[in-house]
Amino acid sequence: MALTTCYRQIQQKVQDKALACGRSPQDVTLIVVTKSQPIEKIQAVYQEGGREFGENRVQEALPKIAELPTDCHWHMIGTLQSNKVAKAITHFDFIHAVDTPLLAQQIAQASQAQNRITSILLQVNTSGEFTKHGLSAETWEQALEAVNVLSHVRIEGLMTMAPYTEDENIIRNCFRQLYQLREKWKKQMKDPAMFQHLSMGMSHDYLIAIEEGATLLRVGTAIFDKVRLNDFYQ
Repeated sequence: MALTTCYRQIQQKVQDKALACGRSPQDVTLIVVTKSQPIEKIQAVYQEGGREFGENRVQEALPKIAELPTDCHWHMIGTLQSNKVAKAITHFDFIHAVDTPLLAQQIAQASQAQNRITSILLQVNTSGEFTKHGLSAETWEQALEAVNVLSHVRIEGLMTMAPYTEDENIIRNCFRQLYQLREKWKKQMKDPAMFQHLSMGMSHDYLIAIEEGATLLRVGTAIFDKVRLNDFYQ
């Protein structure tokens, strides 16, 4: 199947699901995860209208960011190491996986040094899995006041990952928890109107995520995995 066909199909599924849930498709952003993908494939998605791209590693992302047009929006969706913070805030529009208050503080300090404001999401471990990054809801709640007063960061919502499972109820519960936390914590945030995003939903569960209120979807495999290099523009 051609890459452009895959991308269009996913876009259509996102729009259809949003409408079926009584939501506006404009409220749900499809982020194309380009981890391990060659620049040619990313350019093909760009030609098809894609502007939102997600990367897991700063070093892998930098050459891609340099080659793509400047109207692209880049999302750092992987675990961010402390020594990569300064580079990340320079090149990414959004940092999704802020998994500790310390990382939030480091991003704030680096942003202040560069005289910029960085948009971030707090990563919550709603599944309880030890393999997942992010703090529990209880731990974040205790740290929320300290993070909320940081300057030079804009806390725009929350991020989570559901388990890779066929049990829809487990997935749905993880996403529903994040939605409920956003609604609960919104009242405490210094800018409640900005605290709106829910980054949740990947290739295997993004339709469930839309049903549970996701605003940012991180989809890569469902777009790229069946595409051959010579099928780009068919």
